[in-house]
Amino acid sequence: MEATVAFPEAPVPAAGIGPATLPRIADPGKVAPKDARVMGSLFFEQLQLLEEGTPEYQYARNTLIEMNLSLVHFAAKRFRNRGSGEMEDIVQVGTIGLIKAIDRFELSREVEFTSFAIPYIVGEIKRFFRDSTWAVHVPRRLQELRVTLAKAREELAGRLDRDPTVAELAKHLELGEDEVIEGLIASNGYTAGSLDLPIGVEQNSRETVTYGDVKGDVDPALELVEDLHALAPLLEELDDRDREIVTLRFGREMTQAQIGEHLGLSQMHVSRLLSRLLARLRKEMLSER
Repeated sequence: MEATVAFPEAPVPAAGIGPATLPRIADPGKVAPKDARVMGSLFFEQLQLLEEGTPEYQYARNTLIEMNLSLVHFAAKRFRNRGSGEMEDIVQVGTIGLIKAIDRFELSREVEFTSFAIPYIVGEIKRFFRDSTWAVHVPRRLQELRVTLAKAREELAGRLDRDPTVAELAKHLELGEDEVIEGLIASNGYTAGSLDLPIGVEQNSRETVTYGDVKGDVDPALELVEDLHALAPLLEELDDRDREIVTLRFGREMTQAQIGEHLGLSQMHVSRLLSRLLARLRKEMLSER
């Protein structure tokens, strides 16, 4: 509940003496907006006179922030259809914009602080959505379409008492159904879901099944299959002895000494042959890619 705060007349400093003592406010967040405007002028005036980093300066700055947090909540409501469930994050980002506005505001501008601060707050929130919330790159056209669709869905859901169909959205927005579908698909790139997200319970063990448990992954054996597929025609081009050496070493997993004994060659000779063969095959496979 807002509280109307009665505060004493702050003493006005004499010329060349320095800032006046500011009134103490127990809970600045409960100050009514009309009082916040009056007191804001006083606090801004003193903020410009106080030395940065002093306790009085911090008190004046923090009080201005708390007194004007209602502006952040007001601005954050404009983004409730953006698809983010983390309104707390939006308020925190908006508060950064409020702080920037307080640090840059000057009474000499002769404008209301509210009018000066709102663009800073909204700009910071928009920057948050632009830079932080899209999990994958999506064209700006589709980013804007996602917002339009979100607003249209909420409006039509209120009228129809159910979620609207693609056809109903397309008619309402005067767009093609394909374009609406494209926008809905693009919404999936707005945020990334956690692999630990529960999606059900396994019947036998009654253990929770997460998205990560059922999500497909790249099979490391696929790369081996591709390599073998590329290697097969190259092996066909080897002479009988070279092909046999490769087969004995990698097919039957014989040691170089065993291969030498099998072929009547020294281990050193087998080692040199294998090195030459592998270098040749590697070069030819790379040239094929």
